[in-house]
Amino acid sequence: MNLKPGDVFTWQRTFTEEEILQFARLSGDMGRHHMERDEKGRLMVHGLFTASIGTKIGGDLNYIAREMNCEFIRPVFTGDTVTCELTITEVIPMDGYKQVEMKTVYRNQHGKEVLIGTSKGIIKDDVHPS
Repeated sequence: MNLKPGDVFTWQRTFTEEEILQFARLSGDMGRHHMERDEKGRLMVHGLFTASIGTKIGGDLNYIAREMNCEFIRPVFTGDTVTCELTITEVIPMDGYKQVEMKTVYRNQHGKEVLIGTSKGIIKDDVHPS
């Protein structure tokens, strides 16, 4: 894949109660704020589960993260649809791989930012046997 600064990728998901409970079991994070419903009957989505939307894009790019920074701006709840917009900010060709930097903005269905972040990592060059 020929990536360049300015390339943008997006992915979205709507979080369900079943997924929140599965993530709680898998991660071991059963904090009360994730397990008890708010006044509207919703569960709060784990921050790292919200951030995982971007990992789908990273997987599509065969991106191996070396550093990730996240700022959690506002909570996400069951029923919310969150879109991750990932923008490539730097691509440096190296021997056998590319160093890649990116920024991400996650917005809920109301267009409000819920998470912003940056990441640095690598993408190995495709090697095809002759």
